Amino acid sequence: MLFAGNRDWDSVILRDRVEELATRMNLTVVHALEEPPPGWAGERGYLDADLLARHLPAGFRRFQYFACGPTPMLAAVESALVGLDVPADRIHTERFDWV
Repeated sequence: MLFAGNRDWDSVILRDRVEELATRMNLTVVHALEEPPPGWAGERGYLDADLLARHLPAGFRRFQYFACGPTPMLAAVESALVGLDVPADRIHTERFDWV
């Protein structure tokens, strides 16, 4: 499962490649957009505990979680996962900042 949080649909990095991988690997991709286009049926807003809880499968606490993004987003994702009782040692992050 891949959660992708972006400002809008045009700012989704490697969108075509991600969709190709989703098809080839039977990967579920959940996009959350801050500014969705008209008619958007997907998630809106940020990657938070409510959004994650709506999509994570049963037994999700035993999985490993890998998150990459800017510091504010990762702080929110880490907080959400810990709030969902995911053990901290199962959460791995790589931070970057926009230049």
